[in-house]
Amino acid sequence: MPQLSGKTYRIVCGVALSSLCVIVFTGALVRLTNSGLGCNDWPNCNSSHFVDVSSSHTTIEQVNRLFTGLVSISVIAAVLLSHLRRPRRKDLVLLSWSLVGGVAAQIVIGGIVVLTGLNPYANMAHFLVSMVLVASAFMLFRRSGTEAPVSFFRQLPKRMNTFVKACTAAGIISIVTGTIVTATGPHAGTEDAIRFGFALQSVARIHSLSVMTFIALLIVVAVRIHRENFDAEIRDAVTALILVAILQGGIGYTQYFTGVPVVLVGAHIIGALSMFLALCHLVVAPRDAVESAIPGPAY
Repeated sequence: MPQLSGKTYRIVCGVALSSLCVIVFTGALVRLTNSGLGCNDWPNCNSSHFVDVSSSHTTIEQVNRLFTGLVSISVIAAVLLSHLRRPRRKDLVLLSWSLVGGVAAQIVIGGIVVLTGLNPYANMAHFLVSMVLVASAFMLFRRSGTEAPVSFFRQLPKRMNTFVKACTAAGIISIVTGTIVTATGPHAGTEDAIRFGFALQSVARIHSLSVMTFIALLIVVAVRIHRENFDAEIRDAVTALILVAILQGGIGYTQYFTGVPVVLVGAHIIGALSMFLALCHLVVAPRDAVESAIPGPAY
């Protein structure tokens, strides 16, 4: 039976993670160009064609659907090759199979999105499941770079761990409230799409408050980490997350006060994905977790 080195398998995991990140943006591009129903059937593009590129809307939607196939191939490769990796590790096998379950769920949700005329709940689920998939792929990529299984999450003193968990919860809440803003405002994917009946100003304020809470908690964590002389790797992870979160907040405010232009909405989506990856970088155990435990006071 052929065997695969850990280094080569890490490359495979990196490709899977990258493809899952790219499809988040291509999915957003469908919505931002009003191509959400460019293909009004599933799995065919329409009643007469499986693939249809006769208009810009159908082309954009079709490209996004076809890219799903590339994502599926990268995920299948991660699963199959996890069994050939030597030494074979159960944690990597299980994580890779979780990607298969997530992609299968996304295919079903994608069909529901189209068949329900871009229902906002289905659209929210589509994006949030994408974030779960990205988190799983990030963890698989990170762990595939370790020589042996390590803790799934960064090991920290008890009180600091509580702060980091609070940051993580606040970050997730900010992403969820962001999807509610999206499901309320313009750029629904088509002019006839169903929207939430909330006042856009109200949900935008709630989202803004969740982001500010997230950033405030991050600053508290950063101050404690620098004061108590934690490892440089975690200091860098927190600093990167703060910078990305502040930049993302700036883009959000700018797009809100400039009438939600498509370009800034696209930048905001990229920012949301970048912030989530930075949050994963903070929470997931680093590659050298076995060799360098995080120092800090015991609580």
